[in-house]
Amino acid sequence: MDRALEGLRVLDLSEGVAGGYCTKLFGCLGAEVIKVENPAGGDISRRMGPFLDHLPDPETSATYLYLNTNKKSISLNLGTTSGTETLKTLIPSVDVVVETYAPGTMEEKGIGYEVLESINPGVVLASITYFGQTGPYKDYKGNSMVGYALTGQMHQTGEPEREPLVGAGFQPEYTAGIHAFDGVMAALYWRDSSGQGQHVDVSAIEAMAYYHEFSITTWTHVQAKNIRSGNDYPVGGHPLTMYPCKDGWVSISSVMPHHSENLFLLMERPDLIGDPRFSTADQRWDHKEEYNEILEGWLMQHTMDEVVDVGQSLRIPVTYVPTFGRLLEDVQLSSRDYWVALEHPLAGRQLYAGAPFKMDETPWQVTRAPLLGEHNEDVYCGDMGLSKEELVRLRERNII
Repeated sequence: MDRALEGLRVLDLSEGVAGGYCTKLFGCLGAEVIKVENPAGGDISRRMGPFLDHLPDPETSATYLYLNTNKKSISLNLGTTSGTETLKTLIPSVDVVVETYAPGTMEEKGIGYEVLESINPGVVLASITYFGQTGPYKDYKGNSMVGYALTGQMHQTGEPEREPLVGAGFQPEYTAGIHAFDGVMAALYWRDSSGQGQHVDVSAIEAMAYYHEFSITTWTHVQAKNIRSGNDYPVGGHPLTMYPCKDGWVSISSVMPHHSENLFLLMERPDLIGDPRFSTADQRWDHKEEYNEILEGWLMQHTMDEVVDVGQSLRIPVTYVPTFGRLLEDVQLSSRDYWVALEHPLAGRQLYAGAPFKMDETPWQVTRAPLLGEHNEDVYCGDMGLSKEELVRLRERNII
């Protein structure tokens, strides 16, 4: 056994990012993940794009290809009684089921947790929604904009005198996926000692709010009406922000007193070390316009690499802000073999983000995402014992 979760079987009934990312983590760590997709178009992420050559194709959606590495795909119409009955025959052999339906939908389909538990007492069901399975908002619709707004993340993002800003991408859903993975792993650990599975109820709102406890603590301490500070960060010292330089942007975090002293040396301005305007974090904040004018004047004469190389040699937390193209060439990520190239029969060779951690004995492994229904024969005939003739009949009846 050379993979951490080898032997674990996961049934992925989810649509979109949150469930897809949760089960992707299981797959990359060695679990067998069977993705159940509607035969009429498959997972919604197949239609999200971006698409290869800008030509919409459910097999070349970058979102789908990333989220569904290391999975098998079977097609199954869960909108039919035959479809749900077919699904039930898989339940005895799985350890985990992940779904993202609206609350109550699994029960309406006849495959709610109580039914799954009656078939397999050790099964762990993870339900991922924006608001959870209970509460006054449980039936509300959510998306990433809602996730950023309702968790307070938007309130703290942006310039002080401007409107709140939304974050980039599907971060609330990726965050929910990570915590769903955490919750399922904890449930499996408990199952190993108790023999009993459980229902893991994951709310994207709660998962996202969990990540900014510092802001909530700030509010409970000082009741600040507006904590937006743009790229400035007034806690700990100044500068701690983004600055333009000759060929891009750099991030400088001058938190400790010696950071600012070394920053003055970086600018070849040792005379500023004793300047009372810049002697403490509070003074630098109070005189930040003057400070920034001096710093930006120096930075605009130097490239990102020059600033980072010299700054880091002086032990200043500084880095460049890379474009995506430069990020792919970053020597740190490349030296750790972070980027993974995968060949897909229709999308060709593409690069993907790799493991977020390293494991010596059971490394993260990645295989390409499946075509829609690619593993129907493997699962239905190989695992469930159906004949090829029965498979054809299921297809003719639009069950698979």
